[in-house]
This record gives sequence, structure tokens and C-alpha cells, in this order.
Amino acid sequence: MPGFLRPLTRAVTYTRGLHLLIGSGVAWVLGAIYPGLSSPSYTEGLLVLVDPIPFLMLAGMVPAMRRAEGLQARMMLFPGPHARVEGDGADPGVSVAPSASWRERARTAGWLVLRVEAGCAVILLTGQFMGIVFAAMGAIDQPGDSDGLLLPVVHGWATVPVAVLAVLAQLAMFVVAGHLLSRAARRLLGPSPAERLAALEERTEQLLERNRIARELHDSIGHALTVAVVQAGAARAAADPAFTDRALEAVEETGRAALEDLERVLRVLREDGRPASGRPTLVDAERLLDSARASGAKVEVDVTGPVERVPGPVSREGYRMLQEALTNVLRHSGAVPVRLRIAVDDVRLVMDVRNALPPESSGVTGRGGSGLRGIRERATLLGGRATTGPRDGEWQVHVELPLK
Repeated sequence: MPGFLRPLTRAVTYTRGLHLLIGSGVAWVLGAIYPGLSSPSYTEGLLVLVDPIPFLMLAGMVPAMRRAEGLQARMMLFPGPHARVEGDGADPGVSVAPSASWRERARTAGWLVLRVEAGCAVILLTGQFMGIVFAAMGAIDQPGDSDGLLLPVVHGWATVPVAVLAVLAQLAMFVVAGHLLSRAARRLLGPSPAERLAALEERTEQLLERNRIARELHDSIGHALTVAVVQAGAARAAADPAFTDRALEAVEETGRAALEDLERVLRVLREDGRPASGRPTLVDAERLLDSARASGAKVEVDVTGPVERVPGPVSREGYRMLQEALTNVLRHSGAVPVRLRIAVDDVRLVMDVRNALPPESSGVTGRGGSGLRGIRERATLLGGRATTGPRDGEWQVHVELPLK
């Protein structure tokens, strides 16, 4: 099909035309009241176009009018499930929020005036095009000076071409007028700077939440899998039934905790309205230490200060940082001595995890993956800092987080 005829196959072309015709209804209703629609003169015809303007300006001052017009514009002026075009579902750029400022009220009033006047113009031109078709085909037997047509009608061999051209002009008018009206809708009913900023903030919050969920899954599932791998390898090497039982018990406990975390995250993603279980905090850190000890690591802990008084967000993120640090110890260094220091005072939380480097390491372990990067990102988001790397023959993860 030729490209210039393709718009005629799209449903949105005709919904735009219907939107224009509906918009002109206010003018014809008011015109029927005054000056009347029975054989009006040209001056009275102009009054039909002028009468609605004061009422439309007042209607535009109503905040809810912007929402009503925005919903209509979205459904009828832009491609959607009803239109056979590519890109369905894209944001049309039309707001559906009530007017929140006088500037938005003025833009809504301008849109109402434009919609009604454009609809009236389309109806008048439609009457002319269809009148030409009917006159050319002999369906109008009135004299030319009283048929209301602005252009003379030709007869004879040119009758059919004139009628075809009039129909094509009518369709082209719908296409062009609908396209121009949709562009005007974006300008007059589009989101204000405040709405754009709010949408950007909401999008940013969504991205941050997705990033947080990804880190949650990485830390929880990664820790469980690391413990399972380490325990399985140690049990196979030990060939001791008692040790194997303890290893399987540790794998079971760690896997159960990971499944609880996974269910909680999936519940948040489903947004099913059920309350999600609380995220673990530093108060629950003992289960991380038990898991690391069961995997063969010799963990020494030094805790100073009231850990239970650490604010919730800091305590929850601190738990995940500690989990990732211990996971890295098991994954890269194995069953080595680990020293953990947690210090809490009035202004900050300090966590320091140190472990011996494996013998084959020469001070560089290559541990620069997403886990350690996640620790640094968590600390930065909380206004703190985190450093990771070899120091004095040991691998260190040092975190400082403000409490206020």
C-alpha cells in the first residue's frame, strides 16, 4: 500500500476525527440558543464560533477539566491498543492530573478553545466537501446561489473526478487536522515542569529500588551458594560422617534463610498487599557468624557499643555488607581466621573485617566484583564510606556509616 494511504488504515485517524467533531458540540448547542441555526447569515455564523469562548475560558479554570481533557486526548488522539501502528503503549506526553497552577488553568482554557474552534472548522469544511460530492452527483437540486457551497460545482465529464477529489480532500483534512491537534495537545495538556520532576523522581526511586533488590538477591543467594559449595567440598575432603552431618545441617540452615529472603523479595515485587517479613539487621548477625564458622572459618568478634540502637536502615544495610564480606572470605580465602570488629558510638557505626590472604596470593586477590562494589555503593548511599583491599598481609573490608 502506498505510504500516503497508510494513515487511512489506522483507527487512530478516525478517533481523532471523532474527537474533533465531539469538541464542536458545545458551539452548536450554544448557537442553537443564540443566534439560532436556522438559515443563519454569515455574521450570525461567526457568532456561533464566538459564543462558546467565554464559557470555555471559565471551564478551563476548573482544575478537574484538565484531567478530563487529558484522558480524552490520551484515548482518542494517540496510538494505543486500538491503533495498528508501531510503538503502542508509548507515553503520549499528555498529563491526566488536575490543574495545580494558574498557568496550567490558562493552558487548559486555551486547549478547550482550540478544540472547539478546530471542531467547528472541520464540520464546516466537511459540509462543503460533502456538498460538492452530492451536488456533483445530482443529489442536490437547489440553485447554486442557495446551496450554501462556496465553490461552484461542475458537471459533465468532470463530475466523477471532482467527487473523488472532494472525498480525498475530506480524508486528508481528517489526517492533517488530527495530527496537528495531537501536537497541540502535547503542548497545552503536557506535563508541567513540576510534574516532569515528580515523574523523574518516581522513575529514579524505581531504579534505586530495583538496584537494591538486585543487591539483596546477590548478597543473600550468593552467600547461601558459597556456604553450600564450601561445606560440600569440605565434607567430601574430610570423609567423616559426623563432619558431613554438620556440613549438611549448615547448608540446610543457610538455604532456608536464603529461601526466606527470596520469598520476601518476590513478595515485594508482586506487590500482593501482604506484609513482607522484616529484613535482617545487625542484631541478627550471629547467624552469619555461625554459618561462617560451620564452613570452617575461625571468626573472632569484638563488639563495642549498643548495636541494637543502630537506626533501622543503617542496621539493615550493615547486615548485608557484613554478609557480603564474609561471603568473599569463604569464596576467595576458604577456612581462614577472620577478625570482625563492630563499634557503635553516638555518631557512627564502624565495621572492620580482616582475614588472612591465601598463600598463593601476593597481595592482590582480584576481588573487585559486584559484591565489593555493592558494599561501597551501600555505604555511599547512606552517607558513609567503605574501603576494600589488601593491607598488612590481610584482606580488609572497612566500613564507616553515620548514624544521623
